[in-house]
Amino acid sequence: MATISLRKGNTRLPPEVNRVLYVRNLPFNISSEEMYDIFGKYGAIRQIRIGTNKDTRGTAFVVYEDIYDAKTAVDHLSGFNVANRYLIVLYYQQAKMSKKFDQKKKEDEITRLQEKYGVSTKDK
Repeated sequence: MATISLRKGNTRLPPEVNRVLYVRNLPFNISSEEMYDIFGKYGAIRQIRIGTNKDTRGTAFVVYEDIYDAKTAVDHLSGFNVANRYLIVLYYQQAKMSKKFDQKKKEDEITRLQEKYGVSTKDK
Protein backbone atom coordinates (compact mmCIF):
# COMPACT_ATOMS: atom_id res chain seq x y z
CA MET A 1 0.00 0.00 0.00
CA ALA A 2 2.91 2.34 0.64
CA THR A 3 3.98 2.15 -3.01
CA ILE A 4 0.49 3.08 -4.19
CA SER A 5 0.49 6.22 -2.04
CA LEU A 6 3.91 7.17 -3.43
CA ARG A 7 2.70 6.83 -6.99
CA LYS A 8 -0.49 8.82 -6.44
CA GLY A 9 1.22 11.71 -4.71
CA ASN A 10 3.37 14.20 -6.53
CA THR A 11 6.48 12.79 -4.85
CA ARG A 12 9.87 13.68 -6.29
CA LEU A 13 12.47 11.02 -5.82
CA PRO A 14 16.10 11.89 -5.09
CA PRO A 15 18.39 11.66 -8.13
CA GLU A 16 20.27 8.61 -6.81
CA VAL A 17 17.10 6.48 -6.74
CA ASN A 18 17.38 3.80 -9.38
CA ARG A 19 15.64 0.56 -10.43
CA VAL A 20 18.92 -1.30 -9.98
CA LEU A 21 20.02 -2.17 -6.45
CA TYR A 22 23.49 -3.22 -5.34
CA VAL A 23 23.36 -5.64 -2.41
CA ARG A 24 26.42 -6.38 -0.25
CA ASN A 25 27.17 -8.62 2.73
CA LEU A 26 25.13 -11.55 1.43
CA PRO A 27 25.82 -15.07 2.70
CA PHE A 28 28.04 -16.88 0.18
CA ASN A 29 25.69 -19.84 -0.05
CA ILE A 30 22.47 -17.91 -0.77
CA SER A 31 20.44 -19.25 -3.68
CA SER A 32 18.56 -17.41 -6.40
CA GLU A 33 15.25 -18.67 -5.03
CA GLU A 34 16.02 -17.20 -1.61
CA MET A 35 16.93 -13.89 -3.23
CA TYR A 36 13.63 -13.85 -5.15
CA ASP A 37 11.77 -14.66 -1.91
CA ILE A 38 13.45 -11.81 0.00
CA PHE A 39 13.33 -9.12 -2.68
CA GLY A 40 10.13 -10.26 -4.44
CA LYS A 41 8.01 -9.11 -1.50
CA TYR A 42 8.50 -5.49 -2.58
CA GLY A 43 7.58 -5.73 -6.26
CA ALA A 44 8.14 -7.38 -9.61
CA ILE A 45 11.78 -8.28 -10.23
CA ARG A 46 13.25 -8.18 -13.71
CA GLN A 47 16.62 -9.75 -12.91
CA ILE A 48 18.93 -10.84 -10.09
CA ARG A 49 22.67 -11.31 -10.61
CA ILE A 50 24.62 -12.95 -7.79
CA GLY A 51 28.41 -12.59 -7.67
CA THR A 52 30.28 -15.86 -8.08
CA ASN A 53 33.92 -14.79 -8.51
CA LYS A 54 36.30 -14.53 -5.58
CA ASP A 55 36.09 -10.71 -5.54
CA THR A 56 32.30 -10.53 -6.13
CA ARG A 57 31.06 -13.21 -3.73
CA GLY A 58 28.57 -11.90 -1.21
CA THR A 59 27.24 -9.25 -3.60
CA ALA A 60 24.33 -9.10 -6.01
CA PHE A 61 22.47 -6.80 -8.36
CA VAL A 62 18.67 -6.74 -8.16
CA VAL A 63 16.74 -5.05 -10.97
CA TYR A 64 13.12 -4.12 -10.33
CA GLU A 65 10.46 -3.39 -12.95
CA ASP A 66 9.39 -0.21 -11.15
CA ILE A 67 11.49 2.47 -9.48
CA TYR A 68 9.05 2.80 -6.57
CA ASP A 69 9.38 -0.91 -5.81
CA ALA A 70 13.15 -0.50 -5.69
CA LYS A 71 12.81 2.44 -3.30
CA THR A 72 10.53 0.42 -1.02
CA ALA A 73 12.99 -2.50 -1.04
CA VAL A 74 15.90 -0.23 -0.08
CA ASP A 75 13.86 1.35 2.71
CA HIS A 76 12.82 -2.03 4.17
CA LEU A 77 15.81 -4.29 3.47
CA SER A 78 18.77 -2.11 4.48
CA GLY A 79 20.00 -3.78 7.65
CA PHE A 80 17.78 -6.85 7.15
CA ASN A 81 19.25 -9.96 8.83
CA VAL A 82 19.84 -12.95 6.52
CA ALA A 83 21.71 -15.94 7.99
CA ASN A 84 23.20 -13.75 10.75
CA ARG A 85 24.46 -11.17 8.22
CA TYR A 86 23.01 -7.69 7.90
CA LEU A 87 22.35 -6.73 4.28
CA ILE A 88 23.67 -3.51 2.81
CA VAL A 89 21.26 -2.43 0.08
CA LEU A 90 22.27 0.54 -2.06
CA TYR A 91 21.14 2.11 -5.30
CA TYR A 92 23.51 1.17 -8.11
CA GLN A 93 25.45 4.23 -9.27
CA GLN A 94 27.41 3.72 -12.48
CA ALA A 95 29.73 6.68 -11.84
CA LYS A 96 30.93 5.34 -8.48
CA MET A 97 31.40 1.80 -9.77
CA SER A 98 33.39 2.89 -12.81
CA LYS A 99 35.46 5.22 -10.61
CA LYS A 100 36.55 2.27 -8.46
CA PHE A 101 37.42 0.26 -11.56
CA ASP A 102 39.35 3.18 -13.06
CA GLN A 103 41.30 3.65 -9.82
CA LYS A 104 42.40 0.00 -9.84
CA LYS A 105 43.34 0.29 -13.52
CA LYS A 106 45.47 3.38 -12.82
CA GLU A 107 47.24 1.68 -9.90
CA ASP A 108 48.07 -1.32 -12.10
CA GLU A 109 49.41 0.99 -14.82
CA ILE A 110 51.60 2.88 -12.33
CA THR A 111 52.98 -0.39 -10.94
CA ARG A 112 53.73 -1.64 -14.46
CA LEU A 113 55.54 1.59 -15.37
CA GLN A 114 57.53 1.55 -12.11
CA GLU A 115 58.71 -1.98 -12.85
CA LYS A 116 59.51 -1.10 -16.47
CA TYR A 117 61.68 1.89 -15.57
CA GLY A 118 63.09 0.52 -12.30
CA VAL A 119 61.53 3.19 -10.10
CA SER A 120 60.94 2.30 -6.47
CA THR A 121 58.38 3.94 -4.19
CA LYS A 122 60.33 2.96 -1.07
CA ASP A 123 62.36 5.58 0.81
CA LYS A 124 65.92 5.97 -0.52
